[in-house]
Amino acid sequence: MKDIINYGDFEKLDIRAGKIVAAEAPEWSEKLIRYEIDFGEEEGRRVLFSGIRKWYAPEDLIGKMVPVIINMEPKKMGEEVSQGMVIMGDTEEGPKMLFLDTSIEPGTMIR
Repeated sequence: MKDIINYGDFEKLDIRAGKIVAAEAPEWSEKLIRYEIDFGEEEGRRVLFSGIRKWYAPEDLIGKMVPVIINMEPKKMGEEVSQGMVIMGDTEEGPKMLFLDTSIEPGTMIR
């Protein structure tokens, strides 16, 4: 178990529902998937990367709704910048995507 946090620590996280509108396997990486995720009118679209290519095919992710931390520090990945972090389960078999109900609008805050 990790350190106990208080509500103020949790409040720092900006977690939003995002719809994966594009996904591909960049030529320069064997591990990463590059997503374009729509967070609605307020936040717009962002590019994110995840090291899940061993477990998921990019084309299977398009149209899925996922929880994303959108206020993560940006991280350079190849020639681009990852602008958030998709929340996933960490299992013995590898990462497991957490898919949200598609009736949730992109950009909806998750608490």
